[in-house]
Amino acid sequence: MLVLLLLVLAAPLPSFAADIQVHSCIEEALDRLYNFDFTGAHRILDKHAAESPDDPIGPGVRAAAYLFYELDRLAILESEFFEDDKKIASKKKLKPDPEVRRNLYLALAETERLATARLNQDPNDINALFALCLKEGVLTDYKALVEKRGLSSLKNARASNKHAVRLLKADPEFYDAYLTTGVNEYLIGSLPFFVRWFVRMDGIKGSKKQAFANLELVAAKGRYLGPFAKILLSIICLREGEPERARVLLTELSRRYPENPLLRKELAKVTEKLRRGEL
Repeated sequence: MLVLLLLVLAAPLPSFAADIQVHSCIEEALDRLYNFDFTGAHRILDKHAAESPDDPIGPGVRAAAYLFYELDRLAILESEFFEDDKKIASKKKLKPDPEVRRNLYLALAETERLATARLNQDPNDINALFALCLKEGVLTDYKALVEKRGLSSLKNARASNKHAVRLLKADPEFYDAYLTTGVNEYLIGSLPFFVRWFVRMDGIKGSKKQAFANLELVAAKGRYLGPFAKILLSIICLREGEPERARVLLTELSRRYPENPLLRKELAKVTEKLRRGEL
C-alpha cells in the first residue's frame, strides 16, 4: 500500500453535525454532486451564495464539485485506479483543465476567508472548522492526484485530519467527521512500519478494525457523508477480498443515485467479475 493512497482518500466530502442548521441549498447541491451533476450543483450553490454570503461551507462544497468534476474527467475515480498501487503512484503527468483549477483555488481561498472571519468571532464555530477541514481535504486530493505533488499534499492531509479530530472533540456526534479518521486508520494501518513511522497523524493508530467501525458509523448515521462512506467501504472491501460486500454497497448507491454513471459502471464490473469467478 502506497503513501499516495493515503493522500487520495484522507479528505472528506461535505459533512455536518446533526444539530447544525444547514441551508436547504447545500443539501440539494450535495445531492447533485453525488449524482455527478456538477453543473446543477454549481447552479444551486450560486443561489446559496446569494442568500448566505457569509457561509464558508458553500464555497467549500463548490471546491469539492470542481475537484470531483476533474477527477471524473481524468478517469481517476475508476475502481482499477484504487486497486492498482502502480497507477496511484504513477508520476505520469495529467492535463488539468486550467479554468477548473483557477475556479477551484478561488473557491478554496473564499472558504478560508469566510471561515477565518467566523473563527475570529467564535473559535469553536463548527461550520468554520468544518469548512477548513473541507478546504484542506480538497487540496490534498487535487495536489496528490491531479498536480502529482504528493509530498506537498501530505501537509494538507495532516491539516484536514487535525480539523476532523478537533471537530470530534467538540461534538462526538458529528458522525460525518469519523470518515476522515476512519480512512486514515485503514490506510496508515496498511503501510509498512518504517513508512508508518514518518506518516503520523493525531489520534490515528493504524487499526483496520477501527477503520471499518468508523466508516460503518458514518454510513449508518452520517447526515451527508453516508453515501461517500459506502463508496470508500466498497473500495476497501475490494482491496480486502470482500467483493460481495462491495457489490451490495454499490447496488445501494446506484439505486439512490441513478444519475451517477460511475456507480452503475463499477457495479456492472464487480458483478461481472463475481460471475466469472475473478474476485
